[in-house]
Amino acid sequence: MQTFFRIISLASFAMSGAVIGTGVYVYVQRDAIIDGIKEQVTKHATEAITGALPGMLDSAMPELPAPVPPMAQPELRVPSL
Repeated sequence: MQTFFRIISLASFAMSGAVIGTGVYVYVQRDAIIDGIKEQVTKHATEAITGALPGMLDSAMPELPAPVPPMAQPELRVPSL
């Protein structure tokens, strides 16, 4: 029975060490982790906006009106004296 408790104790010690080691790693690498997440968010947001932009522009652009025929130019006369 004592062997069983020693195995459980060692497993508990290993788990505690793993949790502490992971916490220290995350704390030390937090700036790199944050920068990586920012890059991923920027990349995905840029792709989403680029993908949605052509559809938004097509629906937002009005149709061009038919061309208007040119108007007749009025005659400009110099008044006589």
